[in-house]
Amino acid sequence: MTTFADLGIDPDIVDALAAKGIVDAFPIQEQTIPLGLPGQDIIGQAKTGTGKTFGFGIPVVQRLGLNPEHGVKALIVVPTRELAVQVYEDIDLLTSNRSTSVVAIYGGKAYEGQIDQLKAGAQIVVGTPGRLIDLAGQRLLDLSNATEVVLDEADKMLDLGFLADIEKIFQKVPAVRHTQLFSATMPGPIVALARRFMTNPIHIRANDPDEGLTQANIKHLVYRAHSLDKDEIIARILQAEGRGKTVIFTRTKRAAQRLVDELGDRGFNVGGVHGDMGQDQRERSMAAFKAGKRDVLVATDVAARGIDVDDVTHVINHTIPDEDKTYLHRAGRTGRAGKTGIAVTFVDWEDLHKWALINRALEFGQPEPVETYSSSPHLFEELNIPAGTKGRLVSAPKTQSVKTERTPRPERAAVAAAEGTDEGGTRRRRRRRGGANPVGSTFAEGAEASTSADSASESSADRSAEGAGTHDGAGKEHHDGKPAPARRRRRRRGGSGGAGAAPVVGA
Repeated sequence: MTTFADLGIDPDIVDALAAKGIVDAFPIQEQTIPLGLPGQDIIGQAKTGTGKTFGFGIPVVQRLGLNPEHGVKALIVVPTRELAVQVYEDIDLLTSNRSTSVVAIYGGKAYEGQIDQLKAGAQIVVGTPGRLIDLAGQRLLDLSNATEVVLDEADKMLDLGFLADIEKIFQKVPAVRHTQLFSATMPGPIVALARRFMTNPIHIRANDPDEGLTQANIKHLVYRAHSLDKDEIIARILQAEGRGKTVIFTRTKRAAQRLVDELGDRGFNVGGVHGDMGQDQRERSMAAFKAGKRDVLVATDVAARGIDVDDVTHVINHTIPDEDKTYLHRAGRTGRAGKTGIAVTFVDWEDLHKWALINRALEFGQPEPVETYSSSPHLFEELNIPAGTKGRLVSAPKTQSVKTERTPRPERAAVAAAEGTDEGGTRRRRRRRGGANPVGSTFAEGAEASTSADSASESSADRSAEGAGTHDGAGKEHHDGKPAPARRRRRRRGGSGGAGAAPVVGA
């Protein structure tokens, strides 16, 4: 096994890597670093998770020297915000023993902090195309001295429609430069881009000839599952023996958030990363997952290339991706750094044609996914799930206490009626009862009628009068349209007269 010290790398960089337990080089690093150090243009192609970042990062850092001058000397362009954060952290590690400063430039964050770092003289910029062009257009980012240029995950930039932005960026960097292009796949437009903007590049493929199109250290399981049973299946997989950190991919942002809520309700420690979340929320969720505070991460494909965590044991495709390249990048979140992993894919009945294309492209040899339910014996056997496992870690919340508070109310009201008290009445009912009658007086035994027939007819006439029950806002009237003082005096007269008028009516 070749170590970084054997590749002619500066001792301070070797020490920085060794401090993190990184000593041996992967094949892509072993092949690209000796060519990149003297300034050879490189097209590096290797499967995701094989160490491409250090493959281009070490030559960039070392070629800038121990004490580079202030100002942008190196530019690393990445397609997504999550990948920008990941690459920034790796480059920051490489420069930890040097005066070189690194800044991450990407959208969703405030401009001020990024601009301050640029003004402070940062020498290496890691950024996404949109924010880079934005700051360059405002003359806040000067790329005229960026002699080291790297395109990482170039095929993803093609998928996201960044090809025109990449051409704009190349127009802002020096014509004489050292250019490196790294990607897991190499479609035709990317090859054409390399020919336009690179000088005699060497194309390096770091693939084992006997490995096939997918990583040999990843176990691929494909199930035909019903959409209503997927959550239960996933919840049982998350209780498999030996299960470590797990990434679950969904097709849409709404499905991702729904699954986060569902798994959280079932008792799992889960976080999410998708486009409806703010950038700060996404970064906090990703940081919690990397730190082990959460062991389940639900994400859309926006994060498929920004999750660089070595101890991910399972990847679950809640919905099947649209193409084989997306499948490779999803599955590549596990089995990283030479470790083993498991990739589980659910195929809906209506998505069988998509699986047929992926199966043919990646040579899986499994044209018909196995029909699987949460109770299927082969699911428990293949994923090492303990027998009798259910899809919930915590019991459902009990609502009995809420019901027991509300049910006695009618009983208390009945008792209050029998005893002649006002206990059990609702606040709304008490507010309605006004005038001289105390609340609950109608339930008092032997209580006299508080209103006479005359007052009752008067009240009825008031309610049937034109405009009664409305308020036109033209004065200080109440809802019956009469001035407030007169209405109160009428009630008092009616209340007192009603009690005295009763004998006259009886006579």
